[in-house]
Amino acid sequence: MSNRALLEVIALDAEDAVAAQAGGADRLELVTDMAADGLTPPRETFAAIRAAVDIPLRVMLRTTDGFAAGDAEVLLTAARELRAEGANEFVLGFLNPDGTPDLAAVEAVVAELDGCRWTFHRAIDRAADRDQLRKALSEPVPAGPDTYLTAGSAVGVDEGMPVLLAEAARRGEPGYEARILVGGGLALSHLPMLREGGVDAFHIGGAARPDGWGRPVSAAAVARWRTALD
Repeated sequence: MSNRALLEVIALDAEDAVAAQAGGADRLELVTDMAADGLTPPRETFAAIRAAVDIPLRVMLRTTDGFAAGDAEVLLTAARELRAEGANEFVLGFLNPDGTPDLAAVEAVVAELDGCRWTFHRAIDRAADRDQLRKALSEPVPAGPDTYLTAGSAVGVDEGMPVLLAEAARRGEPGYEARILVGGGLALSHLPMLREGGVDAFHIGGAARPDGWGRPVSAAAVARWRTALD
């Protein structure tokens, strides 16, 4: 099992979650409002999904479209409520207007998470300096991310492939200890090159929904990815 690639699927509700798990997903990212690229789901949604499946759940902490933290108190309240409901893995990432990481916001939320594992999401793909962001997050934050969700580029994996492969090759260096979770315009055709480059974690949203975001996750679509990865 140690070399099995991780497959994470976006789930909006319990129906999505059940289908994703049936198709072979290892973990779910829980969000609401994909029109805004995924915001924090209500705690009731988390509870319903937690009751429906037994795979790990990473819950988005994001209250506003874009990569600004927004109202810190709203974020912290959401984190507190989700933890009270049993959430223990999260997804977050905040940038200042100049593209540097908003360390104050990240540190405040991570302190509230009190040791929970978390992913720094695709805000890294909008960062002014990816290397600086990674090194900043590996130092003063109470507990840095164990994962970066990234396409290597703001526009997607096609353009980001060289960056992804270069960062994968640096795994274990200072700032590069966290796992790379590739997502954002990811296609099945990208998998051989990424696997060859040492990437072992993949994230899909639209690819799990052949009929669009208005329809639930397709277990068959997820199974195609699971088969390709295995």
